[in-house]
Amino acid sequence: MMWLSSAEIEALHLSLSIAARSVALSLPFAALLAWILTRRRFVGHTLLDAFVHLPLVLPPVMVGYLLLLLFGTRGPIGSWLERAFGIELIFTRNGAALATAVMSFPLMVRAMRISLETVDRGLEDAARTLGAGAIDRFATITLPLMLPGVLAGPLLHFPPPWASSAR
Repeated sequence: MMWLSSAEIEALHLSLSIAARSVALSLPFAALLAWILTRRRFVGHTLLDAFVHLPLVLPPVMVGYLLLLLFGTRGPIGSWLERAFGIELIFTRNGAALATAVMSFPLMVRAMRISLETVDRGLEDAARTLGAGAIDRFATITLPLMLPGVLAGPLLHFPPPWASSAR
């Protein structure tokens, strides 16, 4: 059994805490966006899909800089959050969770989309003809069948077990 030093335990705790906040922040939005991008067609669909995948194609430094511009104390969102709610994100754990969520959001959406594309719409249509409402269909048919993607997405946020044991 490998024993961790107190600094390694603290680093692991910090990583897991930030990852958990990141998942809590992005999971509902990722599921909703995956559903919209898979099941709906509308003007701007391709543009929305490209915007979701933007953090994958931009250099991480650029994404970080844009986050600083938007969520910094002088940025449009950051200054509003500080004035309205007293929330400061820059160089905090919540800010790190936001940055992690932004960087892994496209991967989470993609995992859920791939899983949702495999769900047979005929099952949902059959449930509709039997009187199931939209929420019932989603909760009893769609969500259980897309569960592998829903579970795979959040796993991308958590550090691998060997990440904190580098010596």
